[in-house]
Order: sequence, then C-alpha cells, then structure tokens
Amino acid sequence: MIKTKVLHVTYDMRIGGTEMVIKNIIEGSDTTKLDMQIFCIEEPLGPWGEELQQNGIPIHSQNRKDGFDTSLIGAIRKVVKEQNIDVLHCHQYTPWVYGVLAAIGLKAKVIFTEHGRFYPDSSSWKRRFINPVLAFFTAHITAISKATKQALVDFEFLKEKNIEVIYNGIEPLPKASPEALKTLRSSLKIPDEDMILGTVARLDPIKNQKMMIDAFSEVLKEQPNTSLIIVGDGELMDALQSQVKELGITDKVIFTGYITKPGKHIQLFDIFLLSSLSEGTSMTLLEAMSVGVPCVVTDAGGNGEVVCDSVSGVVVSNDSKLAFSDAVTTVLSNVELRESFSTKSTSRFEEFFFVRVMTKTYETIFRPQNSTLNS
Repeated sequence: MIKTKVLHVTYDMRIGGTEMVIKNIIEGSDTTKLDMQIFCIEEPLGPWGEELQQNGIPIHSQNRKDGFDTSLIGAIRKVVKEQNIDVLHCHQYTPWVYGVLAAIGLKAKVIFTEHGRFYPDSSSWKRRFINPVLAFFTAHITAISKATKQALVDFEFLKEKNIEVIYNGIEPLPKASPEALKTLRSSLKIPDEDMILGTVARLDPIKNQKMMIDAFSEVLKEQPNTSLIIVGDGELMDALQSQVKELGITDKVIFTGYITKPGKHIQLFDIFLLSSLSEGTSMTLLEAMSVGVPCVVTDAGGNGEVVCDSVSGVVVSNDSKLAFSDAVTTVLSNVELRESFSTKSTSRFEEFFFVRVMTKTYETIFRPQNSTLNS
C-alpha cells in the first residue's frame, strides 16, 4: 500500500495544546496508510519533539529570522520536494503563511488548522487582502471549535462555508489507584475533610487565575472545608502567591509549580476549574472530563462547546468572580449534581473528544482524493 506522506508545519514541539494535537495525530493515526513528519519554524524543538524523534518521526527545523523570513519558504519547499510530501498540514496562522508559499506549484495539498486566538482578538487591512489568496491555495481549513471558526470569519476574512470544525481529541487519562491518590493527598497535606478544587494551566494573565483565587475566597465563606490546588508555573506565580497571602488563605491554596504529567492531581480534584479569558480547546479540561471530574469553566472560546452547561458541568459568564464562586459553591454542596456531571462528562468526552474521533476525521482529509479548493 502506498502511504500518504504528511508534513506538519508548526512553531515548535514544546509542551502545549497545539503540540499535543500534532503528537496525538501522529501517534493515533494508521501507520499503514500515513507517513508523518514535522517541520518546526522555531527552535529548540522541545521535549515532545525530542520524544517523537526518538520514536522515529523525522523532524526538520529552521529557526526563523526576525521579520518575514523568505529563506524559510525555501527550506520548507526543499523538504516537501525531497520527501515527496503529499499533504502540508499547517498549524496556526504564521506556519500557514509559510506553508502555502512553500507549496505553490507543487503537488502537496495544504491544510490549515487554527488552534486558538489571541485575547483580545484583532485584525488588519493586510489580512483582508492576503488571506483570501492564501485560502485559494488551501485545500482544507479547520478550526478546533465553533468559536475559533467564527474568529476566522470575523478577523481573518475567511468564508464560513469553507471552515470545518474538528474538535481536539486526546487519550483518556490512565486511572490512578485509590492508594496513589491517597498518597498524593497526604503529600500535599490536604485535610481529610476538605473537598478539593483544582486547575492545571500556565500562570498567565489570559488564564485569569487572579479571578479564580478571588472567587475561591468567596467559596470559603460558604464551604470552609475546601482546598484549591493550582498546578502550573509562569510569570504570575509571585503575584498570585502574594494575592493569596493578602486574602489570608495561604493554608487553603497549594501551588505545585509545573508538573509534567498532572493526571493524578486532576483525579484528586472534586471539581476542575478553568477561568480563562480566552481559550481554544483546553487539553487539561478534556483530561478532567475523560476521568469524570465535574468542571466549572468560563464562557471563553471553546469552553462552552466542551462543557455542556448544566449537563456535564457549569459554564459561567467570563471574568465574573461572583458567578464563578456561586457555581462552585452550588456544585460543592450537591453530591447528586456532582455525580450526574461526572457521568455526563465521561460520555461527552467519549463521543466528541476521544483521540480516535479526531484522527479519523483528519485521516479522511489527508486522503489524496479529498482536495476541494476554497472558492
């Protein structure tokens, strides 16, 4: 059988949402039909890139120069020709620009996937003219959520009919044993009587952990036997720790720092929290749902598509401390509601966000005959 050769073009393969999608596509696809490679336009590759290389996935890279780096077009084009690439799958906007220009005149068809947007979103007059041209040379455009798709229409001037939504998919977290969770709880010095709230995200203004902590201080007034675990690191670590100290709740908030595989921590949570101002599709949110952890999230980006409000969790208005704290308090105080959310979260994950659902869809798009240019 002749394999379809796919080259993923991305920034790098450090640890992040886009990189996880690429990794999952590569590891979850049918290797008898597809041959995958990666081209990174920035260096270093990152740990996931190194891991994939060790597992036999070819990775090419060239660190792009400041401004528009025309040499990068030639570097990508060279790989496409030498490796006889059939599909150029470009992840995010800048890799798409370079990928399209590199593939013009070659047999390789271009796919563009938008993974998320900056906050606040913006546009420019240049893109109004450039993007329709890029789209003309693109066989397929996909977005990871309906919200992301709408942003491509509103800010990138792409036609709605030409954009397909393909939700991110992951493998469910491996189940942790009760003994392992008990040991972890003990190591974190969480009282036996406490319910546990938790989040896993980089400590960045866009994730809005400041609002989450303010909301948690309100939750403690109604539910004093509650602890909050914040997994992650970033520029706001010192500021958030100072905020917790000023609120007088240092004994109730645990900062773990960055953890490579936080699956056990997620399974320790009674409720998973996500307070983002902007979000594509949160991988840690999907991980929480995969093991039936109820979720309270803000209505940012794709959050409201991942969590079905009042069915598999609660979706509240963006950046509202009171709405967030009220939702958390309600879920904490109702064991039947938590159990219902847990069951519905797992079933929703399996239907929409399991890795095989995503990879099957991309495999269909990768097929040589599936090449409809946008009009």
